[in-house]
Amino acid sequence: MANLKEVRNRIQSVTTTKQITSAMKLVSASKLRRAQDNILRFRPYASKLREIMNRVASGVDDLPNDGVFARRQPDKILMVVFSANRGLCGVFNANIAKQVNLLIEGEYRENFKAGKIDFISFGRKAPDLLKKKGCKFSKDYNHLIDKPSFDEVAEICDTIVKEYIAGKYDAIVLVYNQFRNAAQQVSVNETLLPFKLDSGKQVGGGDYILEPEREKMFAIIVPKTLKLQLYKALLDSIASEHGARMTSMHKATDNATEILKDLRLSYNKARQAAITNEIIEIVSGAEALKG
Repeated sequence: MANLKEVRNRIQSVTTTKQITSAMKLVSASKLRRAQDNILRFRPYASKLREIMNRVASGVDDLPNDGVFARRQPDKILMVVFSANRGLCGVFNANIAKQVNLLIEGEYRENFKAGKIDFISFGRKAPDLLKKKGCKFSKDYNHLIDKPSFDEVAEICDTIVKEYIAGKYDAIVLVYNQFRNAAQQVSVNETLLPFKLDSGKQVGGGDYILEPEREKMFAIIVPKTLKLQLYKALLDSIASEHGARMTSMHKATDNATEILKDLRLSYNKARQAAITNEIIEIVSGAEALKG
C-alpha cells in the first residue's frame, strides 16, 4: 500500500486536474451556446436559398457544363479540411484525420499517389495529424476558427471558385464535423464544386415566369449558395468542436471524481493502518517495560 505522503500528493494532483477540467467544461458550454445559436439560425437560411436554387433550375432541361457547373474528370483535387486549433476535445480532430484518410486511400487514392491533391486547413490540428501521411497544406485560415467572418470566408470562396473555373482544380471537397447536438458530431465530406443541385429535389409543378431570366438568377444565387455552403461548414465545425470539448471535459471531471473517491478511501485505509501500527508499537513497548 502506498504511504500517506504519496497518496496525499496524488489527491492534490487529481483535485487540481478536476478543477481545470471543470473550468474548461464551463467555458466550452458558454462558447457552445453561442456557436449552436449561430449554426441553428444559419441553417434555415442556407436551406431556403438551396430550395430557391432548385426551383429556378426546375424548368431547365440541361444545366450548362461550364463555369461552376463544369464537370471534368477529377484529376487535380482541392481538399478543404476543418479541424480545431486546440486539443482536449475527444476524437473530434482524430475523426477528421480519419475521414481524410478514407478519401486519400479510397476515392482519391490515385490522385494522392500522383501528388495531385492540394490541402487547405481551417484549424491547426488536422495538418499536425496528417503530416505523417504526406498531406501538404498550402494555405491555412486558422484564425477563422476563433473569429469566424462571413466576409473573409466569402473572399476565400471567390478565390477557390476562380481557380476551379480556370481549370486549376477539377473538384473541391470539404471535410468537416457536422453538428448534431452537444454529444454527437458526425464527420462528413461533401463536394463544393462542381456545383450540383440536390438530387430528387428539383421543384416542378408549374411554368414560372422569372424576372430576371434564369441565367442572371444563376449568376446571383449560385455564388451566394457556394459562400453559404463554405461558411456553414465552418460554423458546423466550430459548434462541433465546443460540443466535443464540453463532453470530453465532463467525462474527465467525472473520472477525476471517481479517482478521488478511490484515493481518499486508500488514504483513509493507509492512515488507519499507520494509527494501528503506532498503537501496537506503544502497547508492545509498555508490555516490554513491564517484563
